[in-house]
Amino acid sequence: MLEILNVILLLLLLTVTVFIVLSKHLVVIGVLMCAFSSFIALMYLIMNAPDVAITEASVGAGLSTVFTFAALSLIKDHKVNLSYNPITLFFMSFLAVCLSYFMIQLPDFGNHDAPIHSHVAPYYIENTERVTGILNIVTAILASFRGYDTFGETIVVFTAALCITLILKEEKEND
Repeated sequence: MLEILNVILLLLLLTVTVFIVLSKHLVVIGVLMCAFSSFIALMYLIMNAPDVAITEASVGAGLSTVFTFAALSLIKDHKVNLSYNPITLFFMSFLAVCLSYFMIQLPDFGNHDAPIHSHVAPYYIENTERVTGILNIVTAILASFRGYDTFGETIVVFTAALCITLILKEEKEND
């Protein structure tokens, strides 16, 4: 089942990528980029990296989409053409249905039968203190086992905060 889910998500990612490249409407590209980030977040979730999935969903799908549409609103001569052909509407509906279906297939939050609880968690519980010398399992995972990942996420969040600060500072100076 998991292999089929991975193949379907990969095909959806490739399809969305092709539509992004071929699209001529900036609004459609913004929506498709949001869908792409959502599918990538699902891939991270399937790979048992929920922290990376949350970061991708919030920064990639959420914040980037807001900034894209905010930038589009600042373009003076940009005209939004909302007349979509039936193929685009069908494709967007298909993406929404697929995304909803995959979200329904995910294990319930806190479910003790979820794959993460049968593979990775027992190893961390049994070996954390011996391997790292750190008593707190969460600290050991974030600082030792996944140190580079945590460092990368910290850089992403810092860069996003810095960009927001610069944008707001520039906007305040223009007023």
